[in-house]
Amino acid sequence: MDKKSVSYFIVGLAVGILISVCGFAWYVRSVNLSGGGDKKQTMLKLSHGLDQSHPVHKGMLFMAQRLDELSAGTVKLEIYPNGQLGSETDNIEQLQRGALAMTKVSTAAMESFIPEMAVFSLPYVFRDHEHYWKVLGGPIGKELLLKGDNEKIKLRGLCYYDAGSRNFYTTNKPIMSPDDLAGMKIRVMNSKTSMDMISAMGGKPTPISWGELYTALQQNMVDGAENNPPSYYTNRHFEVCKFFTMDEHTSIPDMLLISSKVWDELPQQVQQWVQQAADDSSVHQRKLWEEKTKESLEASKKEGVEVFYPDKKSFVEKVQPMLNSYKGTAVGELLDRIREVK
Repeated sequence: MDKKSVSYFIVGLAVGILISVCGFAWYVRSVNLSGGGDKKQTMLKLSHGLDQSHPVHKGMLFMAQRLDELSAGTVKLEIYPNGQLGSETDNIEQLQRGALAMTKVSTAAMESFIPEMAVFSLPYVFRDHEHYWKVLGGPIGKELLLKGDNEKIKLRGLCYYDAGSRNFYTTNKPIMSPDDLAGMKIRVMNSKTSMDMISAMGGKPTPISWGELYTALQQNMVDGAENNPPSYYTNRHFEVCKFFTMDEHTSIPDMLLISSKVWDELPQQVQQWVQQAADDSSVHQRKLWEEKTKESLEASKKEGVEVFYPDKKSFVEKVQPMLNSYKGTAVGELLDRIREVK
């Protein structure tokens, strides 16, 4: 290939990349809406990696409907599930560039941007579900949503979505107290906080990718794992783990993000509509998640799974030294504030 051909190739490649990026971008266009005359229509694109049956995706569909209602059709939300526009990491980067309007992430994924988000990965931070949502819907939760809305991070949180609580499930016995975890290999996410939690309870934390977990359980590479009931059921882990313990050690919410660059370019009225639609979708999604959790547990029982509800007191006591180790840190200060919420 001669120099001239190479230069044409490079220019063509650059144009192709630009076109693909622009294709993903949120945009404003003039359209002829009912009532006559051209009006501006704002199109916001939302990408995530979940499938279309997931309660979070359905919550987003509700948001799109509410946004359409509030704006009388002048603001549209286009949702791309199943990782159509890239991975979670890709989507976050697209938001930071302003090439994509919104995405959904786990708050655990935000720890690298906002260290205080690690509080959600700690065990038994919340007294119950009422306390959990009181914190998320109050000053602390709103403060965390906005911590990334700055020139450095460029990610603004709109609302939280329920991702349930994480619980133990095992191949050979139920976990009724931390003593039952002694010597057991428990699959965890590749997270220091998750590994420290299992160690504090007496188990052996074993990081394994989610896609390889079924085989690892089947071949006794690990004795158990921990996750929410819908994930346990939809991934058919009930086939190899017949003991499910509702100990609810952590509650790690999902978070709907909007690009700070996109947000700042929206008119104030549109910002209000977007925020209202997000808030409404959060309330709606919580109901969907509760229904999905109940359905998953009932379906698991029909597959021969035993579901246990242990006294959590011994679990709470066991992890106190771990929680106390955060004293004097930003996470420790946040823990104290959360405990004070009544």
